[in-house]
Amino acid sequence: MFELDHDLAQDIVDRTMAILPYNVNVMDSQGLILGSGEPERINTRHEGAQLVLANGRVVEIDEPTACRLKGVQPGINLPLLHDQRLIGVLGITGDPALLRTYAELVRMTAEMLVSQRHQQAEQQWRRQRCDDLLALLLGEGGDSPRLVDEARQMGLKPQLARTPYLFELAPGQNVEALSAWLLSRYPDSWCVSAAQTSLLWCRPATLSLDNPRLLEKLASQGWSILRVAVGGQADGLPGLRRCYRRVGGLLAYGRDILPDTRVLTLDRYRLPVMLWRHRNDDALDELLSPLRKVLAKDSNGQLIATLRSWCDHDGQSQACADALGIHRNSLRYRMERITELSGVDPLRLDGMLSLYLAVQLLPQQPASQFPPE
Repeated sequence: MFELDHDLAQDIVDRTMAILPYNVNVMDSQGLILGSGEPERINTRHEGAQLVLANGRVVEIDEPTACRLKGVQPGINLPLLHDQRLIGVLGITGDPALLRTYAELVRMTAEMLVSQRHQQAEQQWRRQRCDDLLALLLGEGGDSPRLVDEARQMGLKPQLARTPYLFELAPGQNVEALSAWLLSRYPDSWCVSAAQTSLLWCRPATLSLDNPRLLEKLASQGWSILRVAVGGQADGLPGLRRCYRRVGGLLAYGRDILPDTRVLTLDRYRLPVMLWRHRNDDALDELLSPLRKVLAKDSNGQLIATLRSWCDHDGQSQACADALGIHRNSLRYRMERITELSGVDPLRLDGMLSLYLAVQLLPQQPASQFPPE
Protein backbone atom coordinates (compact mmCIF):
# COMPACT_ATOMS: atom_id res chain seq x y z
CA MET A 1 0.00 0.00 0.00
CA PHE A 2 1.48 3.33 -1.11
CA GLU A 3 1.88 6.06 1.52
CA LEU A 4 3.20 9.61 1.47
CA ASP A 5 6.68 10.17 2.89
CA HIS A 6 8.68 13.26 3.81
CA ASP A 7 10.68 13.34 0.56
CA LEU A 8 7.66 13.13 -1.72
CA ALA A 9 5.69 15.63 0.36
CA GLN A 10 8.51 18.18 0.29
CA ASP A 11 8.97 17.61 -3.46
CA ILE A 12 5.30 18.48 -4.00
CA VAL A 13 5.72 21.59 -1.84
CA ASP A 14 8.89 22.76 -3.61
CA ARG A 15 7.46 22.28 -7.11
CA THR A 16 4.18 23.97 -6.25
CA MET A 17 5.72 26.95 -4.47
CA ALA A 18 8.04 27.54 -7.43
CA ILE A 19 4.99 28.91 -9.28
CA LEU A 20 2.68 29.98 -6.42
CA PRO A 21 3.10 33.03 -4.17
CA TYR A 22 1.59 31.11 -1.25
CA ASN A 23 2.81 28.63 1.34
CA VAL A 24 1.91 24.98 0.72
CA ASN A 25 1.64 22.15 3.25
CA VAL A 26 1.32 18.42 2.58
CA MET A 27 -0.12 16.27 5.37
CA ASP A 28 -0.26 12.49 5.71
CA SER A 29 -3.33 10.32 6.41
CA GLN A 30 -3.11 11.22 10.13
CA GLY A 31 -2.97 14.99 9.59
CA LEU A 32 0.78 15.27 10.32
CA ILE A 33 2.60 17.88 8.22
CA LEU A 34 5.26 16.04 6.17
CA GLY A 35 6.30 18.87 3.84
CA SER A 36 5.92 22.64 4.10
CA GLY A 37 7.27 25.95 2.90
CA GLU A 38 7.52 26.81 6.60
CA PRO A 39 10.05 24.25 7.94
CA GLU A 40 9.13 24.90 11.58
CA ARG A 41 5.67 23.43 10.94
CA ILE A 42 6.96 20.04 9.74
CA ASN A 43 6.02 17.13 12.04
CA THR A 44 3.25 19.18 13.71
CA ARG A 45 -0.43 18.25 13.65
CA HIS A 46 -2.80 20.17 11.33
CA GLU A 47 -6.38 20.22 12.61
CA GLY A 48 -7.68 21.49 9.27
CA ALA A 49 -6.25 18.41 7.58
CA GLN A 50 -7.97 16.21 10.14
CA LEU A 51 -11.30 17.79 9.16
CA VAL A 52 -10.62 16.89 5.51
CA LEU A 53 -9.66 13.34 6.47
CA ALA A 54 -12.79 12.94 8.60
CA ASN A 55 -15.18 14.22 5.91
CA GLY A 56 -13.33 13.36 2.68
CA ARG A 57 -14.00 16.79 1.14
CA VAL A 58 -12.43 20.20 0.58
CA VAL A 59 -12.31 22.37 3.71
CA GLU A 60 -11.95 26.14 3.44
CA ILE A 61 -10.73 27.98 6.54
CA ASP A 62 -11.16 31.72 6.96
CA GLU A 63 -9.46 33.93 9.54
CA PRO A 64 -12.03 33.50 12.39
CA THR A 65 -12.10 29.72 11.96
CA ALA A 66 -8.31 29.49 11.89
CA CYS A 67 -8.16 31.19 15.27
CA ARG A 68 -10.22 28.42 16.81
CA LEU A 69 -8.08 25.55 15.41
CA LYS A 70 -4.65 24.38 16.49
CA GLY A 71 -1.78 24.67 14.03
CA VAL A 72 -3.99 26.13 11.31
CA GLN A 73 -3.83 29.25 9.12
CA PRO A 74 -6.44 30.58 6.68
CA GLY A 75 -6.50 28.70 3.39
CA ILE A 76 -7.89 25.76 1.45
CA ASN A 77 -7.26 22.13 2.35
CA LEU A 78 -7.94 19.51 -0.32
CA PRO A 79 -7.98 15.71 -0.12
CA LEU A 80 -5.10 13.95 -1.93
CA LEU A 81 -6.21 10.74 -3.64
CA HIS A 82 -4.30 7.84 -5.14
CA ASP A 83 -6.21 5.02 -6.84
CA GLN A 84 -9.41 6.45 -5.34
CA ARG A 85 -7.94 6.15 -1.84
CA LEU A 86 -7.46 9.12 0.49
CA ILE A 87 -3.75 9.21 1.34
CA GLY A 88 -3.27 12.78 2.62
CA VAL A 89 -4.17 16.43 2.43
CA LEU A 90 -2.85 19.36 0.39
CA GLY A 91 -3.08 22.74 2.15
CA ILE A 92 -2.60 26.16 0.52
CA THR A 93 -2.24 29.11 2.88
CA GLY A 94 -4.08 32.32 2.00
CA ASP A 95 -7.48 33.90 1.44
CA PRO A 96 -9.80 31.06 0.29
CA ALA A 97 -11.59 33.44 -2.08
CA LEU A 98 -8.31 34.04 -3.95
CA LEU A 99 -7.21 30.41 -3.96
CA ARG A 100 -10.33 28.71 -5.36
CA THR A 101 -9.51 29.39 -9.02
CA TYR A 102 -6.38 27.25 -9.11
CA ALA A 103 -6.60 25.04 -5.99
CA GLU A 104 -7.95 22.11 -8.02
CA LEU A 105 -5.18 22.52 -10.58
CA VAL A 106 -2.59 22.37 -7.78
CA ARG A 107 -4.23 19.26 -6.36
CA MET A 108 -4.22 17.59 -9.79
CA THR A 109 -0.52 18.35 -10.16
CA ALA A 110 0.20 16.93 -6.70
CA GLU A 111 -1.75 13.75 -7.46
CA MET A 112 0.18 13.35 -10.72
CA LEU A 113 3.44 13.54 -8.77
CA VAL A 114 2.12 10.95 -6.32
CA SER A 115 1.15 8.63 -9.19
CA GLN A 116 4.54 9.10 -10.83
CA ARG A 117 6.38 8.28 -7.61
CA HIS A 118 4.18 5.22 -7.10
CA GLN A 119 5.00 4.00 -10.61
CA GLN A 120 8.70 4.45 -9.97
CA ALA A 121 8.43 2.52 -6.71
CA GLU A 122 6.51 -0.27 -8.45
CA GLN A 123 9.10 -0.49 -11.22
CA GLN A 124 11.94 -0.55 -8.73
CA TRP A 125 10.24 -3.29 -6.71
CA ARG A 126 9.55 -5.28 -9.86
CA ARG A 127 13.18 -5.02 -11.01
CA GLN A 128 14.44 -6.10 -7.61
CA ARG A 129 11.99 -8.99 -7.39
CA CYS A 130 12.92 -10.16 -10.88
CA ASP A 131 16.61 -10.05 -9.93
CA ASP A 132 15.88 -12.07 -6.79
CA LEU A 133 13.81 -14.60 -8.73
CA LEU A 134 16.50 -15.08 -11.38
CA ALA A 135 19.14 -15.67 -8.71
CA LEU A 136 16.87 -18.28 -7.10
CA LEU A 137 15.98 -19.95 -10.41
CA LEU A 138 19.67 -20.31 -11.29
CA GLY A 139 20.58 -21.63 -7.84
CA GLU A 140 19.93 -24.92 -6.11
CA GLY A 141 16.23 -25.58 -5.70
CA GLY A 142 15.38 -23.35 -8.66
CA ASP A 143 12.85 -25.88 -9.94
CA SER A 144 10.42 -25.11 -7.13
CA PRO A 145 6.92 -24.92 -8.69
CA ARG A 146 6.19 -21.81 -6.65
CA LEU A 147 9.25 -20.00 -8.02
CA VAL A 148 8.60 -21.08 -11.60
CA ASP A 149 4.96 -19.99 -11.34
CA GLU A 150 5.92 -16.59 -9.93
CA ALA A 151 8.50 -16.19 -12.69
CA ARG A 152 5.76 -16.80 -15.27
CA GLN A 153 3.49 -14.26 -13.57
CA MET A 154 6.32 -11.70 -13.64
CA GLY A 155 6.72 -12.25 -17.37
CA LEU A 156 10.16 -13.88 -17.15
CA LYS A 157 9.15 -16.77 -19.45
CA PRO A 158 11.16 -19.53 -17.74
CA GLN A 159 10.05 -22.01 -20.42
CA LEU A 160 12.17 -20.37 -23.16
CA ALA A 161 15.39 -22.03 -24.32
CA ARG A 162 18.33 -19.71 -23.61
CA THR A 163 22.04 -19.34 -24.27
CA PRO A 164 24.15 -17.92 -21.41
CA TYR A 165 26.85 -15.30 -21.89
CA LEU A 166 29.15 -14.44 -18.99
CA PHE A 167 30.78 -11.03 -19.48
CA GLU A 168 33.90 -9.93 -17.63
CA LEU A 169 34.11 -6.14 -17.59
CA ALA A 170 37.10 -3.91 -17.00
CA PRO A 171 37.25 -2.37 -13.50
CA GLY A 172 35.10 0.73 -13.12
CA GLN A 173 32.50 -0.33 -15.69
CA ASN A 174 28.81 0.02 -14.84
CA VAL A 175 27.37 -3.50 -14.74
CA GLU A 176 23.82 -2.21 -14.07
CA ALA A 177 23.93 0.06 -17.13
CA LEU A 178 25.08 -2.82 -19.35
CA SER A 179 22.28 -4.98 -17.97
CA ALA A 180 19.69 -2.27 -18.72
CA TRP A 181 21.02 -1.86 -22.27
CA LEU A 182 20.89 -5.59 -23.02
CA LEU A 183 17.38 -5.95 -21.58
CA SER A 184 16.09 -3.02 -23.64
CA ARG A 185 17.83 -4.21 -26.82
CA TYR A 186 17.03 -7.93 -26.62
CA PRO A 187 13.50 -8.74 -25.35
CA ASP A 188 12.94 -11.71 -23.04
CA SER A 189 16.58 -11.71 -21.92
CA TRP A 190 17.70 -12.42 -18.37
CA CYS A 191 20.50 -10.49 -16.69
CA VAL A 192 22.09 -11.36 -13.35
CA SER A 193 25.03 -9.51 -11.85
CA ALA A 194 27.30 -12.41 -10.95
CA ALA A 195 30.00 -10.20 -9.35
CA GLN A 196 31.16 -6.59 -9.28
CA THR A 197 32.83 -6.87 -12.70
CA SER A 198 30.83 -9.67 -14.32
CA LEU A 199 27.35 -10.04 -15.76
CA LEU A 200 25.43 -13.16 -16.76
CA TRP A 201 23.21 -12.56 -19.79
CA CYS A 202 20.84 -15.34 -20.87
CA ARG A 203 19.52 -14.53 -24.30
CA PRO A 204 16.63 -16.38 -25.99
CA ALA A 205 18.03 -19.20 -28.12
CA THR A 206 15.93 -18.01 -31.06
CA LEU A 207 18.06 -14.86 -31.22
CA SER A 208 20.92 -15.22 -33.70
CA LEU A 209 24.08 -13.28 -32.83
CA ASP A 210 27.57 -12.83 -34.20
CA ASN A 211 29.66 -12.75 -31.02
CA PRO A 212 32.60 -10.60 -32.26
CA ARG A 213 30.15 -8.06 -33.68
CA LEU A 214 28.30 -8.02 -30.36
CA LEU A 215 31.54 -7.02 -28.60
CA GLU A 216 32.13 -4.33 -31.22
CA LYS A 217 28.63 -2.98 -30.63
CA LEU A 218 29.16 -2.94 -26.86
CA ALA A 219 32.51 -1.17 -27.32
CA SER A 220 30.79 1.46 -29.47
CA GLN A 221 28.39 2.05 -26.57
CA GLY A 222 31.33 2.69 -24.24
CA TRP A 223 31.65 -0.65 -22.42
CA SER A 224 35.05 -2.24 -22.03
CA ILE A 225 34.58 -6.02 -22.13
CA LEU A 226 37.71 -7.99 -21.27
CA ARG A 227 36.26 -11.32 -22.37
CA VAL A 228 33.00 -13.20 -22.69
CA ALA A 229 32.28 -16.90 -22.18
CA VAL A 230 29.46 -18.26 -24.33
CA GLY A 231 27.62 -21.45 -23.40
CA GLY A 232 25.46 -23.74 -25.46
CA GLN A 233 21.70 -23.72 -25.82
CA ALA A 234 19.87 -24.79 -22.66
CA ASP A 235 16.29 -25.98 -23.13
CA GLY A 236 15.22 -25.93 -19.49
CA LEU A 237 16.15 -24.52 -16.11
CA PRO A 238 18.27 -27.53 -15.05
CA GLY A 239 20.23 -27.28 -18.30
CA LEU A 240 20.62 -23.53 -17.89
CA ARG A 241 21.98 -23.96 -14.37
CA ARG A 242 24.53 -26.51 -15.61
CA CYS A 243 25.49 -24.25 -18.49
CA TYR A 244 25.88 -21.32 -16.09
CA ARG A 245 28.42 -23.33 -14.09
CA ARG A 246 30.22 -24.30 -17.30
CA VAL A 247 30.62 -20.71 -18.54
CA GLY A 248 31.97 -19.73 -15.11
CA GLY A 249 34.73 -22.31 -15.50
CA LEU A 250 35.24 -21.31 -19.14
CA LEU A 251 35.75 -17.66 -18.20
CA ALA A 252 38.28 -18.58 -15.50
CA TYR A 253 40.09 -20.87 -17.97
CA GLY A 254 40.31 -18.05 -20.52
CA ARG A 255 41.64 -15.62 -17.90
CA ASP A 256 44.32 -18.11 -16.87
CA ILE A 257 45.30 -19.77 -20.16
CA LEU A 258 44.14 -17.48 -23.01
CA PRO A 259 44.34 -13.92 -21.64
CA ASP A 260 44.27 -12.35 -25.12
CA THR A 261 41.22 -14.31 -26.33
CA ARG A 262 38.09 -12.21 -25.91
CA VAL A 263 35.40 -14.66 -27.09
CA LEU A 264 35.45 -18.14 -25.55
CA THR A 265 32.81 -20.65 -26.62
CA LEU A 266 31.98 -23.77 -24.67
CA ASP A 267 31.77 -25.81 -27.87
CA ARG A 268 35.40 -24.94 -28.67
CA TYR A 269 36.95 -25.31 -25.20
CA ARG A 270 34.73 -27.83 -23.42
CA LEU A 271 37.39 -30.57 -23.14
CA PRO A 272 40.31 -28.26 -22.19
CA VAL A 273 38.16 -26.64 -19.48
CA MET A 274 37.31 -30.05 -18.05
CA LEU A 275 41.02 -30.85 -17.79
CA TRP A 276 41.87 -27.38 -16.47
CA ARG A 277 39.50 -27.89 -13.53
CA HIS A 278 41.81 -30.75 -12.45
CA ARG A 279 45.02 -28.83 -13.16
CA ASN A 280 46.34 -29.49 -9.66
CA ASP A 281 45.80 -33.25 -9.81
CA ASP A 282 48.87 -35.50 -10.00
CA ALA A 283 47.18 -37.43 -12.80
CA LEU A 284 47.87 -34.57 -15.24
CA ASP A 285 51.64 -34.77 -14.76
CA GLU A 286 51.91 -37.63 -17.24
CA LEU A 287 49.94 -35.64 -19.81
CA LEU A 288 52.14 -32.56 -19.39
CA SER A 289 55.46 -34.42 -19.19
CA PRO A 290 56.08 -34.75 -22.99
CA LEU A 291 55.31 -31.06 -23.54
CA ARG A 292 57.66 -30.03 -20.74
CA LYS A 293 60.46 -31.92 -22.50
CA VAL A 294 59.87 -29.83 -25.61
CA LEU A 295 59.74 -26.60 -23.58
CA ALA A 296 63.08 -27.40 -21.95
CA LYS A 297 64.80 -27.29 -25.38
CA ASP A 298 62.64 -24.62 -27.05
CA SER A 299 64.46 -21.46 -26.01
CA ASN A 300 62.85 -19.20 -28.61
CA GLY A 301 59.33 -20.73 -28.44
CA GLN A 302 59.45 -21.80 -32.09
CA LEU A 303 58.49 -25.42 -31.50
CA ILE A 304 55.57 -24.57 -29.20
CA ALA A 305 54.28 -22.02 -31.73
CA THR A 306 54.51 -24.71 -34.41
CA LEU A 307 52.67 -27.21 -32.25
CA ARG A 308 49.92 -24.70 -31.46
CA SER A 309 49.46 -23.97 -35.16
CA TRP A 310 49.47 -27.71 -35.94
CA CYS A 311 46.65 -28.24 -33.47
CA ASP A 312 44.74 -25.15 -34.63
CA HIS A 313 44.81 -26.41 -38.23
CA ASP A 314 43.79 -29.99 -37.36
CA GLY A 315 47.12 -31.43 -38.52
CA GLN A 316 46.75 -30.05 -42.05
CA SER A 317 50.36 -29.57 -43.18
CA GLN A 318 49.89 -26.97 -45.89
CA ALA A 319 47.46 -24.83 -43.85
CA CYS A 320 49.81 -24.99 -40.87
CA ALA A 321 52.90 -24.09 -42.95
CA ASP A 322 51.05 -21.19 -44.59
CA ALA A 323 49.93 -19.86 -41.18
CA LEU A 324 53.53 -20.00 -39.92
CA GLY A 325 54.93 -18.54 -43.15
CA ILE A 326 57.36 -21.44 -43.69
CA HIS A 327 57.93 -24.16 -46.29
CA ARG A 328 56.40 -27.59 -45.74
CA ASN A 329 59.90 -29.07 -45.47
CA SER A 330 60.65 -26.71 -42.58
CA LEU A 331 57.41 -27.73 -40.96
CA ARG A 332 58.30 -31.40 -41.38
CA TYR A 333 61.68 -30.81 -39.73
CA ARG A 334 60.06 -29.05 -36.75
CA MET A 335 57.49 -31.81 -36.29
CA GLU A 336 60.28 -34.40 -36.34
CA ARG A 337 62.12 -32.38 -33.69
CA ILE A 338 58.96 -32.26 -31.52
CA THR A 339 58.63 -36.04 -31.86
CA GLU A 340 62.26 -36.51 -30.92
CA LEU A 341 62.08 -34.33 -27.80
CA SER A 342 58.65 -35.38 -26.53
CA GLY A 343 58.70 -39.04 -27.45
CA VAL A 344 55.19 -38.52 -28.87
CA ASP A 345 54.41 -38.51 -32.60
CA PRO A 346 52.00 -35.64 -33.39
CA LEU A 347 51.34 -37.16 -36.81
CA ARG A 348 49.47 -40.02 -35.15
CA LEU A 349 45.96 -39.44 -33.82
CA ASP A 350 46.76 -40.51 -30.26
CA GLY A 351 49.94 -38.43 -30.22
CA MET A 352 48.22 -35.36 -31.64
CA LEU A 353 45.40 -35.67 -29.09
CA SER A 354 47.88 -36.01 -26.21
CA LEU A 355 49.90 -32.97 -27.27
CA TYR A 356 46.76 -30.99 -28.15
CA LEU A 357 45.35 -31.43 -24.65
CA ALA A 358 48.69 -30.51 -23.05
CA VAL A 359 48.92 -27.36 -25.19
CA GLN A 360 45.42 -26.34 -24.05
CA LEU A 361 46.71 -26.26 -20.47
CA LEU A 362 49.75 -24.17 -21.38
CA PRO A 363 49.27 -20.45 -20.66
CA GLN A 364 50.10 -18.27 -23.63
CA GLN A 365 53.24 -16.77 -22.12
CA PRO A 366 57.02 -17.19 -22.43
CA ALA A 367 58.14 -20.81 -22.12
CA SER A 368 60.37 -19.90 -19.17
CA GLN A 369 57.22 -19.25 -17.12
CA PHE A 370 55.86 -22.77 -17.60
CA PRO A 371 56.45 -24.98 -14.54
CA PRO A 372 59.47 -27.23 -15.03
CA GLU A 373 59.09 -30.99 -14.84
